[in-house]
Amino acid sequence: MQDKLTYALFTGCTAKQSTPEQLKSTYAVASKLGIELIELSEASCCGASHLQDYDDFLSLVLNARNICYAESRGLTMVTICNTCQLNTAMTKQRLDSDEKLKARVNEKLAEVGLEYKGSSQITHFLYAIIDDFGLDKIASMVKTPLSQFNIAPFYGCHNIRPSELQNSSHRTKENPYKPTSLDELIVACGGVNVDYEQKNKCCGFHAELQAPHTAAVLTGNAMAGAIDANADWMVTPCPLCHLKLDTQYGHAGEAVGREVKMPVLHMQQMVGLALGCTPQELGFEHHLSEVDFIDAVN
Repeated sequence: MQDKLTYALFTGCTAKQSTPEQLKSTYAVASKLGIELIELSEASCCGASHLQDYDDFLSLVLNARNICYAESRGLTMVTICNTCQLNTAMTKQRLDSDEKLKARVNEKLAEVGLEYKGSSQITHFLYAIIDDFGLDKIASMVKTPLSQFNIAPFYGCHNIRPSELQNSSHRTKENPYKPTSLDELIVACGGVNVDYEQKNKCCGFHAELQAPHTAAVLTGNAMAGAIDANADWMVTPCPLCHLKLDTQYGHAGEAVGREVKMPVLHMQQMVGLALGCTPQELGFEHHLSEVDFIDAVN
């Protein structure tokens, strides 16, 4: 019999503040799948790919510190944000391949009684449930097949790029030009997968402050692509992508000259619906775009 899967959960900032429904649905899905998540309550921000531009060494120290808390529990760290995954996994890759850099980081960590060893793996919850739990097993547990819905996957940038980092962090290997993991999860949940050109493009989140119009165009193009491919709703494994797609549809529509509003779900919410979780357990009341199909599911 398979041992119970247990992970050290790195929530990141967004799921604690801006998208509480994502954290709520993560726990709901983990409970349905019998997965134990031990939250790393001591952990801090990953730097969000902004600190990295300002102070690269500080970002390494902060992310190594977070990993140390997973190492102290002897667990794989699981992330629920693409950007957290990128920064944490990149830190591990750099420290594990550079002993001098690792020693410099550990010199700083020693000031707070920690030492980075490199003993914990880093994986995104999407790949944890695919690689460690299994798509076939998820499919066998579906209580409410999503067969009446055309579902458009939206991967975002940081979970599939750079490909060498993604492929060293997860057993599922992704082609950043033709990713398949989220597509396959949609099918496992009984949904009709929608393939469209923009599914692996940038949502515009990280360009919002510097180039808001460009960011809005990226968001609008992604949503328009899904709509034109006859999707009923979109699903993403990244809370930052979700924020852009769920909250910025008005600006995005203006940027691309058409209405692009449609429901956008977190990956965990989609899986939760298929497994029989209630809308309350999945936190749909926190969405800005109306999720008007819930009654049809339940």
